Amino acid sequence: MTEKTSDRIQSIIDGQDVVLFMKGVPAAPQCGFSAAVVQVLNESGVPFGAVNVLADPYIREGIKAFSNWPTIPQLYVKGEFIGGCDIVREMAASGELTQLFADKGVEKAPA
Repeated sequence: MTEKTSDRIQSIIDGQDVVLFMKGVPAAPQCGFSAAVVQVLNESGVPFGAVNVLADPYIREGIKAFSNWPTIPQLYVKGEFIGGCDIVREMAASGELTQLFADKGVEKAPA
């Protein structure tokens, strides 16, 4: 991964409290795992940004090296890598994800 790609990824992560690197976009996920994480985030009520890795091969490969995590989707909260689909679903089921958002000061979107 080039320094330029690394800097772009860091800038994306720094620019939003919650960001999901996914295949597709939230309104039209391109894989079941991305769709599952979008559903969890939508149910949580927190606003999140999304990056369609399919639209940029540098980001698609770079994010894997950046996080040292081989799969997509990848969720970041306040700059911290949280994990992929299975981890996010487990955290949501146990209440850990809601607690993480609270601990990090991520507020739900106004209703």
